[in-house]
Amino acid sequence: MQTGRDRLRELLDAVLDEDNATLGDMAADAYASPFHFSRQFARGTGETPVALRRRVLLERAAWELSGGKSVTEVAFAAGYDSVEGFSRAFSRAFGHPPSGTTNERKQRWLPAVNGVHFHPPMSLWVESEPRGRADMDPTAVMVHNELEDTRELLTAAAGLDEEQYRRVQAAGLTVLPWDGAEESIAAVLHRHVRTRELWLASIDGADTPPEGEDDPESLILRFNAVAPRWLEVVREIDRRGGWSDTLIDALCEPPESFVLGSVIAHVLTFSAHRRLLVRHWLRTESPDIAEKLGYGDPIMWLRQRG
Repeated sequence: MQTGRDRLRELLDAVLDEDNATLGDMAADAYASPFHFSRQFARGTGETPVALRRRVLLERAAWELSGGKSVTEVAFAAGYDSVEGFSRAFSRAFGHPPSGTTNERKQRWLPAVNGVHFHPPMSLWVESEPRGRADMDPTAVMVHNELEDTRELLTAAAGLDEEQYRRVQAAGLTVLPWDGAEESIAAVLHRHVRTRELWLASIDGADTPPEGEDDPESLILRFNAVAPRWLEVVREIDRRGGWSDTLIDALCEPPESFVLGSVIAHVLTFSAHRRLLVRHWLRTESPDIAEKLGYGDPIMWLRQRG
């Protein structure tokens, strides 16, 4: 969630201004001395102005590289004097060289104590649920918990044999009539991942994506591709206060309109149903595997995160 217009917001703006390459520039833009600017900024964010700017610009660089920009172009835009210096800094931060950034590599945020990250094209996203906060946004908690729990379920399902994975658990079971029968762990997990692929295509105005394979390994790859995109869309809606915006879904026949907030609520609602269903069936097929999963409870998930 984006913060209101306050002094910290003004300090952040000064740090991210394209023209403010030095600490002196940042301080002058915020009408403060470099000493007081650094002190105020570090007190409010837990990072020095220079360190936060460097990290956020590297996050932007990762986003630009994933979109096809050249390493040279991105390096100089990030304020580095040479491609070699940029490549070293990028590799240390992300664990892979700039040339290893592809469209599939969507994890572009670096660890941050303050939850402040780059958001396209050149602004900030302040996470609404930094650890330890008592006033965390329940929607953000549900979205993050849902994604992490899904990944755990997909990983657990990969430990089943083919017969267990595709066994009919409830003949004729239909979660939503337009989605068809979901009688097995395989069918439910496929539809669970497929739901995001379809909604993202609708939001992006893209064509209906192909069905994709439904074996556990393929579903994990599909989920790893779609989950970061889904999270980015939810963050973008929240950032601009677009929960009441209307989506015209051209993939429906005939096209239908949906309020974006209701779309996210829809996905979270039926995601919870499907995840609990798969968890129940996993207990039946493999108690040992299911025992490691727990109950998917957001309370326990938050405690485990520390």
